[in-house]
Amino acid sequence: MIQQRANLDWMLKELYDGVPGIEMIVVLSADGLRIARYAGEPDAADRVAAACAGLQSLAGAVADEMHSVEGEMNLVVIEMEGGYFYLMAAGANAYLAVLADVCCEPGRMSGMMRDLVVRIGAHLTSPPRRNGQSV
Repeated sequence: MIQQRANLDWMLKELYDGVPGIEMIVVLSADGLRIARYAGEPDAADRVAAACAGLQSLAGAVADEMHSVEGEMNLVVIEMEGGYFYLMAAGANAYLAVLADVCCEPGRMSGMMRDLVVRIGAHLTSPPRRNGQSV
């Protein structure tokens, strides 16, 4: 797992450097555990990862109510006063989350995130867990 995190660092840095206004990037498992982060404090990244697990579950529940929609949540964007939050499916049981200030252009951010996920999606996976252990 240490090697995987080291590999993710440069990949996340590329996104960070490519879009002005990013404050934090977090890669997380579907159960809310931080896999990797770039920028921001580690404790804050852990809190964001935990919150994202609930958000992706909520987005999935809403999508289930849309009869014309099949599949899982792809992207959630929340606009807040002072910034944006993005959560994107990024591989099997993994998600990519980004917090950005108002300088960030939402269309550019979602496009760059999508490009990153397409290029490195296989690296952004988290094995399923049973009893707290990877299976």
